[in-house]
Amino acid sequence: MPRYTQNGHVRANRASQFMPFAALTGYHDLAKHQEAPLESRRIPTEEQAEDLSRTVLQIARGDMVEICYYHHKSYITKRGIIDAIEPSFYRLRLNGELIFFDDIWSIVRDPT
Repeated sequence: MPRYTQNGHVRANRASQFMPFAALTGYHDLAKHQEAPLESRRIPTEEQAEDLSRTVLQIARGDMVEICYYHHKSYITKRGIIDAIEPSFYRLRLNGELIFFDDIWSIVRDPT
């Protein structure tokens, strides 16, 4: 026969009231993101900048590329198809995401 507490609950279920409760949802993820190591922006040499400019001029809409670029204090490498190149705004779109030319570290056309 189950034993009951003074307020009528089964004693075996009493421990459930002490289960952890996350009052600040998403706080743990935010704190973990803040702990991520930060990378400083790399400055390309003159030769690297010229090679990058040449590559940007050669790519076209619909090309498959792999781009390494600076985003939120770290470098990210993404692969995809160029949606648009907007030279007047110094940016391009890769899979719907805007990437500014100044943030690009490297571009590889037709990666395999």
